[in-house]
Amino acid sequence: MARVIVVGGGLAGLSAAHTLLERGANVILLDKQPFMGGNSTKATSGINGAGTQSQQDLGIQDSSRIFFEDTKKSARDLARDDLITVLTGRSGDAVNWLQDKFQLDLSKVARLGGHSQPRTHRGDAQFPGMVITYAQMERLEDLAISNPERVIIKKKARVTKLVKDGSAVIGVEYTIGGKTETAYGPVILATGGYAADFTESSLLKKYRPEFWELPTTNGDHCTGDGHKIAISIGASSIDMEKVQVHPTGLVDPNEPGAKVKFLAAEALRGVGGLLLNSEGKRFVDELQHRDFVTGKIWEQKGKHPIRLVLNGEASKQIEWHCKHYVGRGLMKRYENGAALAKDMGISPAQLEQSFKDYNNVVRTKKCPFGKKFFQPGEWKMDDIFNVALMTPVLHYTMGGLEIDPESRVLGTGGKPIPGLFAAGEVAGGVHGANRLGGSSLLGCVVFGRVSGDSAAAYLLQQTSALADKATGRLGAVAGHLEAAKPQEQLKPETKTEPSKAGAKAFTLDEVAKHTKKDDIWVVVNGQVLDVTSFLPDHPGGEKAIMLYAGRDATEEFNMLHDPKVIPRYAPDSVIGTLKK
Repeated sequence: MARVIVVGGGLAGLSAAHTLLERGANVILLDKQPFMGGNSTKATSGINGAGTQSQQDLGIQDSSRIFFEDTKKSARDLARDDLITVLTGRSGDAVNWLQDKFQLDLSKVARLGGHSQPRTHRGDAQFPGMVITYAQMERLEDLAISNPERVIIKKKARVTKLVKDGSAVIGVEYTIGGKTETAYGPVILATGGYAADFTESSLLKKYRPEFWELPTTNGDHCTGDGHKIAISIGASSIDMEKVQVHPTGLVDPNEPGAKVKFLAAEALRGVGGLLLNSEGKRFVDELQHRDFVTGKIWEQKGKHPIRLVLNGEASKQIEWHCKHYVGRGLMKRYENGAALAKDMGISPAQLEQSFKDYNNVVRTKKCPFGKKFFQPGEWKMDDIFNVALMTPVLHYTMGGLEIDPESRVLGTGGKPIPGLFAAGEVAGGVHGANRLGGSSLLGCVVFGRVSGDSAAAYLLQQTSALADKATGRLGAVAGHLEAAKPQEQLKPETKTEPSKAGAKAFTLDEVAKHTKKDDIWVVVNGQVLDVTSFLPDHPGGEKAIMLYAGRDATEEFNMLHDPKVIPRYAPDSVIGTLKK
């Protein structure tokens, strides 16, 4: 059966897969990880969109043309007008598609650095990247169960080679379970970037060796696999030296030298958070482009650590993020300015003066660092503060495979390689020299959709028999995401109640004895889980579980996950219930 092969199960690959299904094509999705989602689940600020229904509801005057100009300015001399036109012109439709087809709440809209209008969408709770990606991921997994002739998903399947017939790509070779297998069909690469490529064949070391020692926010799967296999068959690359260092990586006070760090969402600055040096002074427009803010942090020699400080009003606007960061020990809450000043090693008067100076800036709209957009409210010592230590971190690779506006990968002479498409971070040239916050998720959805459209059209052109069948059924297939309400479509992989639940009851004292990596238990919603074997596969990393070893992790778990995550992905971990 003819299928389109999607390599990578992050938001770009998932958006491509759903679009292919809408267009009448069949899909096989290959992901080298035990779980899909990739870096998309880590995105913390939101997704950009111009002219969306949410903006209209809030009275925000924005357009794709204004967004185009903001993006082009950020991309600087590497701006590709044709790709920026696609990214920004289809942005509103992308956000509306997510809301309409996946019933997502994207009603909150913020202004991030480099944007002239508020256009970064998120919901009330949880990280938007996780919410958006999980909605698509779960829907596709349900379709793989209910319609296996249409959707095949293979995890722990590492693609090692693109198969060619003449100049055209006709499939992939991949390893799974120690065996090498081949799948045939047009290929969409959605394999992410290379900002965690510390391998022997590292693209990071090749193009930006000076960044080699920096910490990263990326999962260890971001090793440029898609780039390497495509380049090896003649694909062109572009802007490979353009690696984005994000200014605000969260420093864990208990593990300051950790190579992988969690990102402080840009939205924390978007709602009014301030960056202060060790003297308690501002030194930059917090909403400038990421590379600019990073440079200013590096200029603060002798004035580190850098702190991101949110007052009560800013904390309230992004309460869920603060609560999550505090729970993970990455942010600290202070009950007043005096307590914060003491921890900073400065006098309360010194910190108060910085607040007074900023209040004056907000009042007069005259900032020594050029800040133009301000949140209402006064900074005062008699307030609560949520504060985190910051460091620049490797975050995103703007460079990648060269594509055209139809997401076709280009080869020698600028000609498309038949049968090969790319979307998401593996595709270069979309963001130029610097990516705007909120445009990573957008790029995944927009170019995931574009690549799905293009690959479906290519498949239909190549397979006349499929074209005949698809013509008759396209209307029914195109509505697969709206034919029924989400809850009517769901067909979980396992029964709702894990089979082991209730088999035995444990006290919290008994759970507390299991706190090591080779023997770790946690409590979630009254169930006791032995997560020892699950630990290496946890998409959020081992540390996220180890923080709650031997403890009740219910509050933190429910902040991040839907209750059906355990019966869906880790039913065998449940060994009993918590004794009341």
